[in-house]
Amino acid sequence: MKKLLATTCLTFGLFGLAGAANAECGDVTIASMNWQSAEVLAALDKIILSEGYGCNADIIVGDTVPTITSMIEKGEPDLAPEGWVDLLPDVVNRGLEEGKLVGAAVALSDGAVQGWWIPKYIADANPEIKTIDDALKHPELFPDPEDSSKGAVHNGPQGWGGTVVTAQLYKAYGGEAAGFNLIDTGSAAGLDGSIAKAYERKEGWVGYYWAPTALLGKYEMVKLEHGVPADAAEWKRCNTVADCPDPKKNDWPKDKVQTLVTKGFSERAGEDVMGYLNKRAWTNDTVNKLMAWMTDNQASGEDGAKHFLQENEALWTPWVSPEAAEKIKASL
Repeated sequence: MKKLLATTCLTFGLFGLAGAANAECGDVTIASMNWQSAEVLAALDKIILSEGYGCNADIIVGDTVPTITSMIEKGEPDLAPEGWVDLLPDVVNRGLEEGKLVGAAVALSDGAVQGWWIPKYIADANPEIKTIDDALKHPELFPDPEDSSKGAVHNGPQGWGGTVVTAQLYKAYGGEAAGFNLIDTGSAAGLDGSIAKAYERKEGWVGYYWAPTALLGKYEMVKLEHGVPADAAEWKRCNTVADCPDPKKNDWPKDKVQTLVTKGFSERAGEDVMGYLNKRAWTNDTVNKLMAWMTDNQASGEDGAKHFLQENEALWTPWVSPEAAEKIKASL
């Protein structure tokens, strides 16, 4: 009886210790934004926090502005894995300064990028083309589908910020004088289709796109350099203003994509969990390829996260403790 009692006490003691360890993290709500890269990153965090660190993690649907605003004002959700902080810098800075938000890893280590791209096979065949100015010297390499005597710069649909900037850069870099037309592709599908069509025919293409995206995981493209340093004041004055008459050449700034957590969660999560969130980062190339796999396989964020963990052990294991890594691998 004493042996049974001792065993029972030991068992409850061990469960108690385990519970105390898990209680460090406890319940955690993770915001999954309504685009593919954010969806898979939220699912990845849920798996790692749940399986590796014993958190009780739940995903909730979010979007950049309401999610980050709620984190500051209400202290929930606990975690925004893919926070596009440059979309609302004043709000994020206020949250950080007031101690209501804590910045963790820059989730996209090389930043979200926008600009003008050309197919890699064109870049490889013409190594002298590195900048927008270089490309505009060769309208014959990037023919307008409707007028082969002209080159074409493909733009996004109306209503996109990137479409406005591309139109302004087209003016700033002298696209019309260089023999190029600015093509309105009409929609996101139209823009994607123009790249796919050119790539499958191994034809020239130049125009606006961004990363991370599934399309760039499928079709390898090279981003053109702008040939000038970034000028933030000029960018704000004219490059982003549709009716500004005198845009100047400028570099397209990268968007900072950072993981944000509430102050409350950072304090209760424990060193191991915050250590993971401070290390976890991946590149555009990694995310592009993962999203391309998800698109081809009609995969959910959870499917994509599991695929990433199974195929990229060398990348993610340094983010976590050895004990967590073994638990995560065992769960797959």
